[in-house]
Amino acid sequence: MDLEEKVVKSVSRYKGEIVDVYQQTVELPDGTLANRDVVKHQDAIAILALTADGKALFEKQWRAPVAKPTIEIPAGKVEPGEDFLETAKRELNEETGYAAGKIEKMVGFYSAPGFTDEYMTVYKATDLKPVEDKLPRDQGENLKVFELSLSEALKAIEDGKIEDAKTVLAIYHWQATTK
Repeated sequence: MDLEEKVVKSVSRYKGEIVDVYQQTVELPDGTLANRDVVKHQDAIAILALTADGKALFEKQWRAPVAKPTIEIPAGKVEPGEDFLETAKRELNEETGYAAGKIEKMVGFYSAPGFTDEYMTVYKATDLKPVEDKLPRDQGENLKVFELSLSEALKAIEDGKIEDAKTVLAIYHWQATTK
């Protein structure tokens, strides 16, 4: 069965600093038409940064869409022309003040393919060292950086304190790959 939907019309509804929103009319495989709201978003990265003593770096920050602070792993948008790995190194520096001796890809995924094209790659960073040249944080970015052990992070998920999907995924990956 062919599942492809063909875009018949795409109308820009909003162009913002972070997202662009389009209303699409698509032709379904059976020939009927349907509407789709599509959010275009830059690709992104996230980093599970593990310390030498077996903890991970987390950030607490205010998130306007959910109107409360969230606990997340460091993350950020891939700038146009920037390599995903370079983005991970830059964001780790900007948000935590650390550089990693080793960074490896853990997993990649679409964050919410029902409405957005954002693709996120999660990296694991180890052998952390404080940076000599700290990059400035993005304008308006206020973060509290702290550490949690794996058991503390799992408990925070269980208690509903960590609700961010990329962070939950990274913690469960950390758990699955810890011997």
